[in-house]
Amino acid sequence: MLLYDNLLETNMGNYGIRLPMSPARSEKILRFLAERRGLAGASEGEDSLAGPPPGSFPLLSLAGAAERLGLDSPLLSRRDLERVHEREFVARLYNDPGPGSLEGELLKTYELINADGSYNRYEPHKALKPLEELFRTILYRVSGSYLACRLALEPNPPGAAGRPGPSRQGPYEGFCFYLGGGQHHGRYDRGSGFCLLNDIILAARKIQEEGRASLIWIVDVDAHKGDGSAELVKFSRDRGETFAGKNPEIITLSVHMASGWPLDSESLAGAEKGRAPLVESDIDIPIAEGEEALYIPRLGEGLNLLEKRSGGRKPALVIVVDGVDVYEKDGLPSTRPLALSKGQCLERDRLIFSFVRQFPSAWLMAGGYGEDAWEPTALFLHSLIMDKC
Repeated sequence: MLLYDNLLETNMGNYGIRLPMSPARSEKILRFLAERRGLAGASEGEDSLAGPPPGSFPLLSLAGAAERLGLDSPLLSRRDLERVHEREFVARLYNDPGPGSLEGELLKTYELINADGSYNRYEPHKALKPLEELFRTILYRVSGSYLACRLALEPNPPGAAGRPGPSRQGPYEGFCFYLGGGQHHGRYDRGSGFCLLNDIILAARKIQEEGRASLIWIVDVDAHKGDGSAELVKFSRDRGETFAGKNPEIITLSVHMASGWPLDSESLAGAEKGRAPLVESDIDIPIAEGEEALYIPRLGEGLNLLEKRSGGRKPALVIVVDGVDVYEKDGLPSTRPLALSKGQCLERDRLIFSFVRQFPSAWLMAGGYGEDAWEPTALFLHSLIMDKC
């Protein structure tokens, strides 16, 4: 199952933000698959409810996924956000009366303002849309991660108008890839690193609050450490929070650059004790510059450690934060210390898929910058299609 919606596409230049984010990344992936007859649905974003043709992925929009799952809306509620993030922070995002504002949080999250108050990578005079409008798109993106988890967990969800969903066998069983999500730097009371909200933990905790999963694994292979996710899991444990009257667990694995943001000396020196990025994931595997040849073996070790850390328990759901900013052609300068080839990216994703395929898994597209960021994801999905052909 692929989850995508053209409402997710955001040209940051329309908001005056100069970041190397290609608004056509998902479109290129879909076009690549469609040209190889690997996509069910005649046009981009079309819902496929009758089941996929042999050797192809069914495609759902967020609205289509919500309908399929019997939900009134595809959007997470304010209460869902408050389940994970600080209530005062959420209030600022909704521009409630009081100190702070949505615009201020966006400026900090996207690192658009320097310490002296001058703008960084931000040209508001060139903006075609007000910055506050970005929140609606962010909320839509965040909500898609929860829908992806629900689709992965559904054994055979009903289709629209009561029609049965497609039979999911072989490589597709319990698998949903969301062309969005992966905002792993979102922290308890603030956004960080282009991530306003942490959709990964939001989705996991909502799933657990609904009683759909006790143990959830997070496998994060974005180039940057999943520091916000680690913080949110730690804070929840420290508070002894319960969900659906129980104490379900999230176990986090992060394979990331050993140096560079958020683990650069400046970030670490300014970090608060017990806060990201100082908070450890349950399993952290840093990869130093020049250690690309060690990436796959160390990832394999990390996956095995997940099993050991779980004490023999099996996860009800695995969330894979499948960032491709590890790709050697990535357009973000801060990812240069880690440069996997196209073949290594494919081997990485195939290893994870092989390891987690016995469990329901929701895959989030996560980080990837520049005009070539679509390539590793497209090749991975196409490889799954070839498995079934």
